Amino acid sequence: MQNNSLYYITHLDNLQSIFANGILSFDRLKSENRNVISIFKGKTKAKDDISLRSSIVPQFCKDNLLSYVSLYFQPRNPLLYRAILEIGLENLVILEVANTVLSNPGVVITDGKSTEELTQFYPCPQGLKRIKQLDKTIRSDWWKKCDGSKRQIMAECLVPESVIPEYIRSIIMADEIETLLGKIMLDNIKLPIVCQPEKFFQPKRRIAVSENITLIDGGDMFFSEMQTFTITVNLQGIMGKGLALRAREQFSDVYVEYEKACRTKKITADRPYIYKREESVLHELVDIEPYRNKIRTPYRWFLLFATKRHWKTNSRIEDIENGLKWVQEYAKTEGMRSLAMPALGCALGGLNWKDVAPLMCKYLDVIGIPIEIYLPREYPIESRYLSESHLFAHQAVS
Repeated sequence: MQNNSLYYITHLDNLQSIFANGILSFDRLKSENRNVISIFKGKTKAKDDISLRSSIVPQFCKDNLLSYVSLYFQPRNPLLYRAILEIGLENLVILEVANTVLSNPGVVITDGKSTEELTQFYPCPQGLKRIKQLDKTIRSDWWKKCDGSKRQIMAECLVPESVIPEYIRSIIMADEIETLLGKIMLDNIKLPIVCQPEKFFQPKRRIAVSENITLIDGGDMFFSEMQTFTITVNLQGIMGKGLALRAREQFSDVYVEYEKACRTKKITADRPYIYKREESVLHELVDIEPYRNKIRTPYRWFLLFATKRHWKTNSRIEDIENGLKWVQEYAKTEGMRSLAMPALGCALGGLNWKDVAPLMCKYLDVIGIPIEIYLPREYPIESRYLSESHLFAHQAVS
């Protein structure tokens, strides 16, 4: 279990009620005639799903899932992602709950989203053994539907009736703490308020270095809203490490397209290849049909950019520059509207950010589309190498 904690996702405006009365189940809220704000807009099918699923849960459970409070082992899950799309990041908080709540009578553990047909229910001790078996999936940064990880990452701890305020350890939010304090009054609450944007699919920070280019520190590119994701590859058809491995595991069709591009020489050391994927990436992340119009770019393309000629060798700075020239020339004619790109060759390729970053800014900025460049995670970057004077030194020279 993550940090010996469980997590509850709620609307910011519910905090006063929660700290006064506890986290209450739907049935308890109804019986006490208490109003809370849903993390989903309007009517959803969630209540109907729960009622339908309640007819087939094991006998050791209560007869209605609406009589439980649902806590998650992993808050960074499809439900939170959906809530962000529906009501906005600024309206959401995650409450960290001490795992001592597991000792409450009648606690039930599920091995996935409780409303899904394949999900199994367990008494607490057996359920925790099952959670341990699913630890890698539950801790994962991503999921997909076909292998069950989308369901399993939403494994739940179902607590009967309520979770009292004393179990709550901290308030986790995506925004700056001052923003939260400006919205609510928590005079009597002596809990830490923690800013953890990564739990909300956000980077640690964004650094705008020009009208078009933003540097991203600590973010997950696959949750970016950019239209096109850049995957750094070699020319051997092998996706064995880094972003390439992530793409292969999460999107098998990208790997198939990449192998084909290598065989047919559509991708070379100085010519990237664009895979214009027709299936929505977001369909894997969340059921998007009810609010597709809220998603800026539901379909994603993949720019396969060769930063290595062979997977065993280091990147060549001249290959990086030639590939960037191609992107500069063809991005708009190919239909790119926005682009997310890692620091090319700066991780497994052996190149250094201070040398590569000015090249990236030189060729990408003039395209005139929004571009996110993700900083290397492998080593810290000195602030001088993040400055406009360094990144756009070529402009001063010219």
